Amino acid sequence: MKFTKMHGAGNDYVYVNLFDERVDDPPALARFVSDRHFGVGADGLILIGPSDKAAFRMTMFNADGSLGEMCGNGLRCVAKYVYDHGLTREREIDVETGAGVLHASIRAANGKARAVRLDMGAPRTDRAEIPMTGPPGPAINEPIEAGGRAWLATCLSMGNPHCVVFVEETADFPVAEVGSLIENHARFPRRVNVEFARVISRREFAQRTWERGSGETLACGTGASAVCVAGVLTGRLDRRAVGHLTGGDLEMEWDAKTNHVFLTGPAVEVFTGELAAPVPA
Repeated sequence: MKFTKMHGAGNDYVYVNLFDERVDDPPALARFVSDRHFGVGADGLILIGPSDKAAFRMTMFNADGSLGEMCGNGLRCVAKYVYDHGLTREREIDVETGAGVLHASIRAANGKARAVRLDMGAPRTDRAEIPMTGPPGPAINEPIEAGGRAWLATCLSMGNPHCVVFVEETADFPVAEVGSLIENHARFPRRVNVEFARVISRREFAQRTWERGSGETLACGTGASAVCVAGVLTGRLDRRAVGHLTGGDLEMEWDAKTNHVFLTGPAVEVFTGELAAPVPA
């Protein structure tokens, strides 16, 4: 089976083109290829296939084999893949995801996509839509108990669940310890992605992310979108801001007129390959 390794700001996935290949057990394949010692090495698996609702469909699996709804860095790479590999010559495309149909604008040069701007849609702040336990309404600066202390969290969905915690410093923050506890907190019945963010200025923030089912990743596009929204809701950030993630920078905008979040960032093809051995179950 042929595959392509790609990344968006260091958030790397293995991509399989379902127009040419067949995948019988995606969760098992995701666990196998994601292993950084015995597999290809990735934050997960993304399948690119046909859709009856859009030009293409993106289906993503986390490193532990669990199904994910959406990945902003992954969707940018899907847009690059279909453009660079000739599946489309359109620079404006719609892609079906687990979070609905989303629009991608491809910025190309010399026949190759260099960056992609995504319309991430409107953030969902009601607890039932995240999902998160508690009374109806938003969770803004709400205490979440983890690791022996209460963290002020702002929670929302960008098609997948996020819990944003603003901290004074991200560089030495115990992301794995606290992130794992919040990910599996009883308040989140389907687990949650956790962003630890430091405000640099009203238009700039630093971010580290603990991703549900994958652990800490170098970048998270839906997470950066969530930080932007949470920053506005708590009065910390303007509606346009640059996020400095471990793997690179992402440009964010929460548009006041449409209520949609727009994410712009790079997409990079690393290499292609072919799996020579059967995938362990």
